[in-house]
Amino acid sequence: MGSELFRCRSICRSILHVDMNCFYAAVECLHRPELRNKAVAVGGHQELRHGIVLAKNLKAKRWGIGTGMSLVEARQVCPELVIIPPDYYLYMKFSRMARAIYYDYTDLVEPFGPDEAWLDVTGSAHLWGGEVELIAQEISERIKAELGVSVSVGVSWNKVFAKFGSDYKKPDAITVITPENYRQIVWRQPVGDLLYVGRATRRKLNASAVFTIGELAQEDERLLTNKFGKIGPLLQIFARGEDITPVKVMDPASSTVDYDIKSIGNGLTAPHDINDKRDAHLLVSLLAESVAQRLREQRMRARTICIMVRDAADLGYYTRQAPLPRPTNITSELTQAAFELLCANEPLDGSHPIRTMGVRAAKLIDASVPVQLDLFGDEDKRLALERLDTTIDDLRRRFGNNIVRRAVALGDEQMSTMDIHRDHVIHPVGFLNT
Repeated sequence: MGSELFRCRSICRSILHVDMNCFYAAVECLHRPELRNKAVAVGGHQELRHGIVLAKNLKAKRWGIGTGMSLVEARQVCPELVIIPPDYYLYMKFSRMARAIYYDYTDLVEPFGPDEAWLDVTGSAHLWGGEVELIAQEISERIKAELGVSVSVGVSWNKVFAKFGSDYKKPDAITVITPENYRQIVWRQPVGDLLYVGRATRRKLNASAVFTIGELAQEDERLLTNKFGKIGPLLQIFARGEDITPVKVMDPASSTVDYDIKSIGNGLTAPHDINDKRDAHLLVSLLAESVAQRLREQRMRARTICIMVRDAADLGYYTRQAPLPRPTNITSELTQAAFELLCANEPLDGSHPIRTMGVRAAKLIDASVPVQLDLFGDEDKRLALERLDTTIDDLRRRFGNNIVRRAVALGDEQMSTMDIHRDHVIHPVGFLNT
């Protein structure tokens, strides 16, 4: 069948998965020509302890640099490694330009992170004579010519195998997975290469003598259910090529996907250990303000506040949550609730230093849903706070997030200059949430 539009009675879709190779590092090398022949990694600020490799170019990969590796370890592996701090605004610009190209071929485009997307070209493939691979080749060539970076493209009849195809050969490759060849290509690969089989799941599967995707596809479903619960049969469906998940429609104007958003959160590793209430309140304020701003952007209110705390000593962490008195997206209310939850679980006296914190708003409702008024509350004050937050949001959209800063943020020179809302990007919702 090759690149021809799949003409199986039960398999009638044509799905592409486009993955921009070494995305962050490729964009940086494009904008800094002097780096193109060097080993380059995009990572956090080592002095601020955001010290992991987020992306690397091919030269760094040949040295053994891996995503998630600490910057200290990466420099030990490759002393000549050039580390660039991330510029998320620049990466999002390239992500939008890539998606604009995808929309020339179909309106069914579903992002999977800033550098990946699924495209359903079933309805438009006839314009290329049914040659789906021709569409993939044209997209690949346009991305290189118009954006200056390369992509790998997987072509299949379902999203999981299309994703596998884009990962199968890199960089700058096109892999077609068909009903005729998937047993020879997909089934022979390690089970860890399948979407949503992480390290822990792979170890459990290997312990059950399941080492390849083909072995997973042919395993007894009852055994998978007993060992993994609901995820076991789902992974087997993926391995068999029976995934029927649709490519969800994205609104190009808002750059969002038609998903039910379950929660909105943000986390940060502090530039120094948090030992007292003053520093803790500052960090909570920065995180809660970013969460509140995103809630208002999505026109939502939260009914539950959650925190995540990572210990500085052994890097262990825990999460806690509490209901909010009323659904809210008001910055001061979310900040107060998150800080009270932290104080209820942490001494904040120097005996238990905190390295990383996160704040998350959950159990969201649409902001247009009427909310029961509080007979004994100060409704005029709450309305004034909402109007103040909205005004600040408008100023920040026009002049940047640091145009208005709260007084508490001025208490720490390192943290006061952080723009958490800009530099900590929320990626599209994961595949399983469809």
